Amino acid sequence: MRKIAVINQKGGSGKTTTVVNAGSAIAEMGQKVLLIDLDPQAHTTIHLGFEPFKLEKSVYDVLINDTAFDEVLLETQTKNLFLLPAKIELASAEIELVNTIGREIILRESLKKSKNDFDYIFIDCPPSLGLLTLNALTTAAEVIIPIQAEFFALEGLTKLVQTIQLVTERINPATHISGVLITMFDKRKNICKEVAERVKKHFGDRVFKTKIRENVKLAEAPSFGQTIFEFAPNSHGAEDYRKLAKEIIMGGEHEKKRTRERPSKLDHIHSVRETKEKGKSRSKGHSKI
Repeated sequence: MRKIAVINQKGGSGKTTTVVNAGSAIAEMGQKVLLIDLDPQAHTTIHLGFEPFKLEKSVYDVLINDTAFDEVLLETQTKNLFLLPAKIELASAEIELVNTIGREIILRESLKKSKNDFDYIFIDCPPSLGLLTLNALTTAAEVIIPIQAEFFALEGLTKLVQTIQLVTERINPATHISGVLITMFDKRKNICKEVAERVKKHFGDRVFKTKIRENVKLAEAPSFGQTIFEFAPNSHGAEDYRKLAKEIIMGGEHEKKRTRERPSKLDHIHSVRETKEKGKSRSKGHSKI
């Protein structure tokens, strides 16, 4: 079983889109896949056509009420694809768990009791580094970081990497960054190329070769409660996520050989704005000389 947390504390990076569509593509290849929605906004749940307010139980009950993992599982319209749904009440979970012993490993322990065997588990994390995300990191062995190819893409990335490293050192030694995904990429835009180059320079071969191109169909699919393969199977979005799914599957073999060296601190990686400002100051200095 490969357990993968999809994390970025910056909203709009493509976490939910990646969880739903990468998971769906792998399920279509015959693998049994579970998606866990740990975001109180319940976007993964909605994306798959479920109405959160109509659900009797959710991941909240697993974390707070000690409900059995298997009691909450839902089958989706895609064969081999299952969901552990979320509801808005999940927003209060972090406060309710404050005084709970072992609060950071509740999801992991509940999963261990499940009688279902999955080939892949993808966890959609909230846009924060709180207790819900910590539960994802203690459950998963792999972390995929989606990064939108835009101006503020690298903001906060240092904190995210540090959090992952702390979890690895103190709680879950298996946790590591297995992939970095560039999303909303447009090769015609210089800013997209610049962000992609900076990410590649830092993370090296951990960056997926597949880039998720800007595609309106990916944005429209959730409103119909469908994956991109149901909504627009011939779109660029569907093509990109099929390629990504193959990379993820192939990456499982490379993970066994890949070194466990973690990325160095991101202190030396500046935002695009900082780089431009430094370039201006240098040019001013030269003009004075």
